[in-house]
Amino acid sequence: MTLIHNLGFPRIGPRRELKHALEAFWKGEIDENALRAAGSELRRQNWRTQCDAGVDLVPAGDFAWYDHVLTTSVMLGNVPKRFGAGRADLQTYFAMARGAQGVAAVEMTKWFDTNYHYLVPEFDSRTRFRLDASWLVDEVREAQALGLRVKPVVLGPLTYLWLGKEKEPGCDRLSLLPQLLPVYRELLGELKRLGVEWVQLDEPALTLDLPPAWLQQLEVVFGALAGGGPKLLLATYFAGVGHLAPRLTALPVAGLHLDLTRDNTQLPVFIDNFPKDRVLSLGVIDGRNVWRCDLAHALDLLEPVHAQLGERLWLAPSCSLLHCPLGLAPESGLDHEIKSWLAFAREKLDELAWLKRGLTEGRDAVAYEIAVSNGVRSSRALSQRIHNTAITAQIAALPADAGQRKSPFTQRQRVQQRRLRLPLFPTTTIGSFPQTADIRRARRDFRSGTIDEAEYKERIRSQIRLAIQKQEALGLDVLVHGEAERNDMVEYFGEQLEGFAFTAHGWVQSYGSRCVKPPILYGDVSRPRPMTVEWAVYAQSLTTKPVKGMLTGPVTILQWSFVRDDQPRATTALQIALAISAEVLDLERAGIGIIQIDEPALREGLPLRQSERPGYLEWATRAFRIASNGVRDETQIHTHMCYSEFADILPAIVSLDADVITIETSRSDMDLLEAFGEFRYPNAIGPGIYDIHSPRVPQTAEMIALLQKARTVIPDERLWVNPDCGLKTRGWEEVEAALANMVAAARELRSRAKHSEL
Repeated sequence: MTLIHNLGFPRIGPRRELKHALEAFWKGEIDENALRAAGSELRRQNWRTQCDAGVDLVPAGDFAWYDHVLTTSVMLGNVPKRFGAGRADLQTYFAMARGAQGVAAVEMTKWFDTNYHYLVPEFDSRTRFRLDASWLVDEVREAQALGLRVKPVVLGPLTYLWLGKEKEPGCDRLSLLPQLLPVYRELLGELKRLGVEWVQLDEPALTLDLPPAWLQQLEVVFGALAGGGPKLLLATYFAGVGHLAPRLTALPVAGLHLDLTRDNTQLPVFIDNFPKDRVLSLGVIDGRNVWRCDLAHALDLLEPVHAQLGERLWLAPSCSLLHCPLGLAPESGLDHEIKSWLAFAREKLDELAWLKRGLTEGRDAVAYEIAVSNGVRSSRALSQRIHNTAITAQIAALPADAGQRKSPFTQRQRVQQRRLRLPLFPTTTIGSFPQTADIRRARRDFRSGTIDEAEYKERIRSQIRLAIQKQEALGLDVLVHGEAERNDMVEYFGEQLEGFAFTAHGWVQSYGSRCVKPPILYGDVSRPRPMTVEWAVYAQSLTTKPVKGMLTGPVTILQWSFVRDDQPRATTALQIALAISAEVLDLERAGIGIIQIDEPALREGLPLRQSERPGYLEWATRAFRIASNGVRDETQIHTHMCYSEFADILPAIVSLDADVITIETSRSDMDLLEAFGEFRYPNAIGPGIYDIHSPRVPQTAEMIALLQKARTVIPDERLWVNPDCGLKTRGWEEVEAALANMVAAARELRSRAKHSEL
């Protein structure tokens, strides 16, 4: 019989229990035993949910206290020396994730093309691996004690090395493979002794354009791991691997998983001559988006494969369901029609069960489910709320040169400096300030009807006044209003734009305890009214220093939403860009001289395969320019990008033509900035000089050292001083201390620059 399995399940719990337990532990409100008990209960609930939905083989090892790549590093004994010697306990684990006093955290970046963040493994010539299997073994034993048939999930060695970073010149992380493979083999042996039948070995890096030297290690890796352990299911996802079909089918593995939602054209090249002793797992349910599956179409795809493979055909989501909300049941306030179009993690497991039944018992056994699926698709296609002909006409009328600035940067820079009169090394922040209990209470009271709109606005104004007062006292040069009114940098805008729907409980983990509720972008996008102007104008009225207008860019709104799949993403991005452009022009007319349009997801949206990237970059950068560049020369446009590698898309970043770009660089010790220097980036840059995800307060000397490195690649007149990212997750005490040190660092640099001129 066709088997259903799952590649991974949301970790955070239906009420974000993991988030609350982690934050309570970090604050010292609960001890380690209580934290571990909370994790155990979440795993038990997740396994029971999956079994009740009909999953035959449940995953273990998909749970992580902060990030599964970090967990892999600890399990493999790859703990940087600065965190101490010996086996890593939970305190060491969290120190690697968040930093500790005097010790910098491990670098963080995006997991392939998702909004999930992983902790980057570090490698140098002293790297040694040593197995600590308890991190996975304990979870397997938990599942077995519940009587479950369990499939451990392990990040594969090639992907683990690929995702890491060499921390010293001359170190080649691929050269570490020979010493890494015995540790993996030892782990598989441990799992075999537990009676584990199958292990899922995740190698999503195979979907990339890996260098030949890396691909040549495929046979080495699986030759070393085959035999002596459980059966191996090699899992690929996020893109197709049809180009590797002959090599993958020749590997000594017992099964192979393919993501058909990203590339169903790869299926024929695997089906032809597929080995008769192998399992083929097909990811036919989209693990990255929330739209219901077209059951009839999926069965059309699966039935010929089932006829050929029989019980050797397994069904699964395309990837881990980590990237989806947990379930639709709590969403009583969601519009009924839109809700009928959706499937979250729990519902996706039901869809798998229906497909299994349709294959094993025939379509008549799921005739009702197919009829409902067909009805949903028809309802969605014909719904009047999907299409807006005025927006379609506006996009069609855009001229080819839409979004081009009137003058080159050098000319704009002179005009802007005359208006803004900023000092050398101007200081600013990325936008948000701490989301305090008072702010959350105001938002909660307003939504519940406890206070009216007038009272809510006055509470937000009081928070803006506080933010402006603190920034002026600190001596910052360019201020922000603090974003007290915003629950999230994407959700806030989506709530004010047409074409978006919102959930009450649709949380998705971004990293650690950080969770987001992505909007559901279901229809054409338009802006009924201004979204930020009132708050920006109020903040500017409180100070003579410039206050930045703060917006989220079209690509980031697109990437951090669950996006409609019934039109090209490029079209949706342009619709959002036009809405943001209208907001930009309203801010300019209101006298706001600096406008920041954040695009941290620009790199994240890059297709994994090189051949698809030029097309994406063309429409993504055009969307930003249309959103931002209709302003006068004297209006300064900023953008912010973080937690991604940008070296390979620098020409595209230049084409954005933002006057100032701020980037995250502190965790990487300014490594990212080297690419900007080598490329001779022509506009102004603000490299982040302290890590906002760590509770530690960096000293002024540390910041000066980073800025001195920045000065070697950025001319002084184009160098800005700022944190890595927004400050909403931090407390005011640490924020004020860190910003005071940052301002002191900038002043010291001004003094040094002045004396060097003398």
